[in-house]
Amino acid sequence: MSLHAQDDPALRAAQEERLRAVWKPPSGWFFRWTDVNNNRVGVWYTLTAFGFMLFAGVLALIMRAQLAVPSNNLVTASTFNQLFTLHGSMMMFLFAVPMFEAVSIILLPQLLGARDLPFPRLSAFGYWSFLIGGVFVSGSIFFNVAPDGGWFMYPPFTTRTDLSGLGADIWMLGLSFIEVSSVAAAVELIVGVLKCRPPGMRLNLMPLYAWYILVVAVMILFAFPPLIAGDVLFEMERLLGWPFFDPAKGGDPLLWQHLFWIFGHPEVYIVFLPSIALFAMMIPTFSQRHILGYPWIVLAAVGTAFLSFGLWVHHMFATGLPKISLAFFSAASEAVAIPTGVQIFVFIATLWAGRVVFSTPLLYALGAIAIFVIGGLTGVMVAVAPFDWQAHDTYFIVAHLHYVLIGGTLLPLFGGLYYYWPLITGKKLSDRLGRTAFWILFVGANLTFFPMHVTGLLGMPRRVFTYPAELGVDGLNLASTIGSYLFASGVLVIVIDLALSPRRAKAPRNPWNAGTLEWLAHPDDEAWGIRSVPLIESRYPIWDQKDFVAKVDEGRFFLPDAEEGRRETIITTAIDARPVQVIRLGTPSVIPMITAVALGSVFILTTYHLYWLALAGGIVTLAAVLWWLWSTAEIPEKPQKSIGHGIVLPLYRSGPAAPGWWAMFITMMADATAFSGLVFGYYFFWTVHPEFPPSGPGMDGPGAFWPMLAMGLTLASWAMTVAARELHAREQVTVARGLLVVGIGVTLASLFAGLAGPWLSGLAPKLHSYPAIVWTLAIWTATHAGVGVICQSYTLARSIAGRMTPEHDADIRNITVYFHFLVLTAIVTYATIGLFPLAS
Repeated sequence: MSLHAQDDPALRAAQEERLRAVWKPPSGWFFRWTDVNNNRVGVWYTLTAFGFMLFAGVLALIMRAQLAVPSNNLVTASTFNQLFTLHGSMMMFLFAVPMFEAVSIILLPQLLGARDLPFPRLSAFGYWSFLIGGVFVSGSIFFNVAPDGGWFMYPPFTTRTDLSGLGADIWMLGLSFIEVSSVAAAVELIVGVLKCRPPGMRLNLMPLYAWYILVVAVMILFAFPPLIAGDVLFEMERLLGWPFFDPAKGGDPLLWQHLFWIFGHPEVYIVFLPSIALFAMMIPTFSQRHILGYPWIVLAAVGTAFLSFGLWVHHMFATGLPKISLAFFSAASEAVAIPTGVQIFVFIATLWAGRVVFSTPLLYALGAIAIFVIGGLTGVMVAVAPFDWQAHDTYFIVAHLHYVLIGGTLLPLFGGLYYYWPLITGKKLSDRLGRTAFWILFVGANLTFFPMHVTGLLGMPRRVFTYPAELGVDGLNLASTIGSYLFASGVLVIVIDLALSPRRAKAPRNPWNAGTLEWLAHPDDEAWGIRSVPLIESRYPIWDQKDFVAKVDEGRFFLPDAEEGRRETIITTAIDARPVQVIRLGTPSVIPMITAVALGSVFILTTYHLYWLALAGGIVTLAAVLWWLWSTAEIPEKPQKSIGHGIVLPLYRSGPAAPGWWAMFITMMADATAFSGLVFGYYFFWTVHPEFPPSGPGMDGPGAFWPMLAMGLTLASWAMTVAARELHAREQVTVARGLLVVGIGVTLASLFAGLAGPWLSGLAPKLHSYPAIVWTLAIWTATHAGVGVICQSYTLARSIAGRMTPEHDADIRNITVYFHFLVLTAIVTYATIGLFPLAS
C-alpha cells in the first residue's frame, strides 16, 4: 500500500469540516444524555463507578468505626450486616468490574486506531442498566432494606423469606440486572478487539491492554452466566417456593456455593487482569523500550484466565468435600501463582533493561506490585486445605482479600488515572498531590490490613459487628480503624487533585512519550478522535514507524473523510487485520436509555411482587429492542466506498465477516453458559441423592414422549430456518418466506410440547428439588423457543418490508446462529428430563 500525501490544503480543510459536523453532536441536555459516542459514555461510566466506590468506602469507614473498640454500640447488628453486605457487593459489582469496562470503552477505540467500537448504542445501554441497577441496590441502605446476607448471599438464610427481608430480593434482582450490563459490555469489547483493529495490526501486534481486555471479556462470558443461573434458582425459591436449596425438600445449599464461586473466584482475576493491563502500558513507557517477553505475558494472561476457572472450590474447603477434590483444587490454587509470577517478573525485567523515567504513575505501579505480592503469598497459604481449615472465616481471609484487591485493582487504577488523565482531559494531574496521596494510601493500606492477619490467627471471626475485650485484639482493631481513615484521606487527596484539574494548563501532546496508538490523541482534538485510521507495522508505532504521527494527522492513511456525513470505522479480519468492511456506527439515540429503563422496571417491579406491571415492562422492553434493531439495521445507499490508497470496501457484510454475526454468537455463548449452570444443578442433585428422581405423588417424570416430540419439533424448526437462509441467498425469497411461516408454527408447537410433559405428568415443583429443576429446564427451553418465534417473525417482517434482500441478509443469518444454540439447548434439556431417569 502506498501512502502518498494528500497535499491539497483545501481538500484537507473540507474533510476536517465534514468530520467535525459528523462527530460533534448538537449541544443541549437531550444530546448529552442520548449521545452514544463511546468516549463520552465511557467517561460517564467511569465517573459513576468511581462514585459508587466512594460510597462503598464510606460504608467501610462506618464498619471500622464500629470495630475500633470492643462491645461498641455505634451501629446495631442489623445495620452492620447491611453495611458489610452492601460494601462488598458494591465494590465487586458496582466498582471493580464496571470500572474496567468503563475505562476500556474509553481506551480501546484509541488503542485500536478506530473511530469507535462497533456497537456504541450497546455501550450506552450497558451504562444506563448499570446506573439504574446500581442506584436501586445502593439506595436501599437509606430505607433500612439493604441486603444483609453478605455479598455471597448463602442460603438457606437468604432464601427463607421469614429470615431475610426484601433486601435479598433487592440484591438478587438488582445485581442480576447489572450482570446484564456486564455481559453487554463484554460483547462490545470482544467484537471491538477482534474486528475493529486497524489494518496491519495482527494479533501478535496488538497492544497488551487489548489482549488483556479480550481475555477478561471472554472470562465474563463464562463466569457471570453461572451466577445468573444461580440467581434464577434463588429467586424461584424465594418467590415461588421451589426448593432448590432447602435440604428438607431435596435441595442443597452447596449448589448455590458452587454456582456462586464458579463466578466468584474468576471474578477476582476479572478485576485483577485489567489492572495488570495498565501496568503493561505504563511500564514500557517509563522504561522507554518495548516490553520484554511479549508472547510469554500473553500466554500468562490466558493461563491465568484458564486456571481461574479450576479453583473455585478452594472457597469451600470447610464444607466437607471429598479429600480427592480438596487435593485437586488445592493444586490448582497453587498453580495459578505461576502465570501471575510470570507477568510480574516480565514487568521487573523490562524496568531493569530500560532507562527508567520515575513518575507518579510508575510509583503507583510499583507500590501496587509490592502490596499484591503480599496478598499473593497469603493466597498460597489459604490454598493449602489444612491451613484454610484454621483460617477460614477469620480476619486472616479479610486481610488476604483486601491485599489482593488493593494491590491488584485499586492502586493500579489510581496509577492509570494519573497516566491517562492527560489523554482524557488534556491536562495532567499534580505530581506533588499524587505522590502525597500514594504514600498516604500505601501506609494506610498496610496499617489497616496487615494487623488483620494477626487478628484472624488469634481467632477473631469476620462478619461480626462486635467482639469482647477478653479476645485480646482491641489494639489491633484500633490500628486497623486508624489505618482505614488514613487510607480514606489518601483517596480524598486524589479527589481534591481531580477537582483542581480544570484550572490547570493544557498538557503537551503525548506527555509521557509513549509508543502506542492511544497517544495519537491531541488535547484539542474534536470528538471523532484520530484524523485517519493508520496502517500498523509495529507494536509501538509512534516509536518505530517513520513520521507516523504526521501521516495520521495529515490524513495520509485510511478513511480520512466523512464523504456521506456518517459515522464510520473500518472492520478487519480477526486474525491478520485485513480490511473487509466500512461500518456505519450508531448516532445519538434515546433508544438505549428507554430499553434500559424498561428492562430495569421488570427487575425492580418483580422485587416488589408487582408481576403484572413487570410483565408490562417486559412487553415494553421487547418493543424497544425491536425498535432498536429495526432502526439500526439498514441497507446502505451504495454498495461500497473507497477508504484511500486504491482500496474499496463494501458498506454491508453479513455472516461471519460482519460484527453483528459475532455479537450474536458471543451473546449465545453467554446464554449457553447460563444454561449449563442449570443443567449442572440437575446432575448435582442426581449425585447427592441416593434416589433421583424420587418416588411419590407429584414426582413422576415427564416421560419420553413429550420431550422427544419437543426435541423433534425444535430440530424441524431449526432445519426450516437453515433452509430458509440458503434459499433466500439463492433469491428464492417466496419459498424462504413460506419456510419461515411454517417454522413459526413448528417452533410454537415445540414450546407447548416442551411444557406439556411436566404439566401432564403432574410434577409439583414445590414438593421437591427434582420436579422444580425439571420445570426450570423446561421453562428455560420453552422461553428460548418463544424468543425463536419472535426472531423468525421479525425476519419475515423485514423481508416483506423490503429491508432484507438476498444481498442484504444479515437478519436471517444472525437468527440462524440463534437457532443453532436453541436446538443444542433443546437436545440437552429434553434428553436430560426425558431419558436420563430411564437410564438410571
